[in-house]
Amino acid sequence: MDKSIQSLKRDISTLRTGRANVNMLDTIKVDVYGQQMPIDQVATVSVPEARLISIQVWDKSNVSLIESAIQKSELGINPQIDGQIIRLRIPDLTEERRKDLIKILKNMGEKGKISIRNIRREANEDLKKKLKDKVISEDDNKNYEKNIQKITDSNIENIEKILAEKEKEISQI
Repeated sequence: MDKSIQSLKRDISTLRTGRANVNMLDTIKVDVYGQQMPIDQVATVSVPEARLISIQVWDKSNVSLIESAIQKSELGINPQIDGQIIRLRIPDLTEERRKDLIKILKNMGEKGKISIRNIRREANEDLKKKLKDKVISEDDNKNYEKNIQKITDSNIENIEKILAEKEKEISQI
């Protein structure tokens, strides 16, 4: 369940909130040296200002490849090239874009909750199998099911908190 929450955190960190964040580029892959590579493996990515991402490309021949990968991505940002440095200015979010991002965020949250519930289901099935094979008693089975449910509820509550924080961040002007 912890892995599901970590995955959700990683996914929502790629959402654009009007502030520059190096994680926004995590999902973008560049076709260099005959393979797909993340931008941070072919350049140094930094955030010098609140609304600016700076990408210092190591190999000058990769500048145009990184630029085209960014333009093809869903970021909706046009890169500015200055030699081997690519600058991404993060524009203010429109109200419509904020609503779209919140919908995407809620979708991601629902997927996270589903994965947690699937883990609960698998654990309960494992308990039933152990009960059937007489490895555990019925009392133990009930106690374990209660514990699994408590852990599940706490993780879903954790996801709700994470989503609320991110939604607040997206909604800020």
